[in-house]
Amino acid sequence: MKVLKPILLLLLFSAGSFAQIPYGSNNGKYLKVKNASLYYEEYGQGQPLLLLHGGMGSINNFKKVIEPLSKQFKVYAIDSPGQGRSPQVDSISYKIFADYYAAFIDEMKLDSAYVMGWSDGGNSAFILAHDRPDKVKKVVAIGANSDTDGYRAGMLNWVKSWKVDPVTAGINNGWLAEFNKLSPNAKTWEKSFLQLKYMWITKEVISDKDLAAIKNKFLLLYGDKDLVTLEHVFHLKNTINGSQLCILPNTPHNVFDKKSEMVSKIVIDFLKPQ
Repeated sequence: MKVLKPILLLLLFSAGSFAQIPYGSNNGKYLKVKNASLYYEEYGQGQPLLLLHGGMGSINNFKKVIEPLSKQFKVYAIDSPGQGRSPQVDSISYKIFADYYAAFIDEMKLDSAYVMGWSDGGNSAFILAHDRPDKVKKVVAIGANSDTDGYRAGMLNWVKSWKVDPVTAGINNGWLAEFNKLSPNAKTWEKSFLQLKYMWITKEVISDKDLAAIKNKFLLLYGDKDLVTLEHVFHLKNTINGSQLCILPNTPHNVFDKKSEMVSKIVIDFLKPQ
């Protein structure tokens, strides 16, 4: 037993240390993409998998799923322009984000990639899939919407009511504090706040015509208590030809919060070659 105790302690320490990897602040790199500098972190080996985080978020959104996903894929987790550790850009939109992600794939010289986008990242994944079928093979869009008509009642007017002040900007689990901690543009946080607000209240993300033209293999994943209505979810399912749909019971918009293990298994099963 005296021999085993140090080994056991070492194993426990190693497991605990790995679980505490500071994703989003873990010695990432910057890649010059068009007129932006994108911060990203990479993990694992295999087929490239791009992780696209949500609005008012960062790579840290995926802290509970990067480890299992990196055992199956080469994970590239990216901070979108103006969020996380990526510097601000002049303007943002889901289309602009998608263009940066496409340029990232090209700059990294990836033959092809899988994409998993959550919330805003899922919205941009719709556009990325439509625009770059030559590079994007499979897509998982989580908690995404193609139009503000997909928001639950009251959400659009709530976002429209936001004022540029630290109290309002502290929404979404203390966004302002996290932004100030990570961003090289902490002194101009109002710019990112307003850019996100106006992107969220812009009606159309992607047209039904473009959604119907998507040829990639697609998985739509939602919690049944998502910010997106189930009616909109089924509309997306019926519009994207051949798409698959998974709805998790008793689950909010942030599906990673309490269902991270389940989400990881579903995503891996969908993405891995059969």
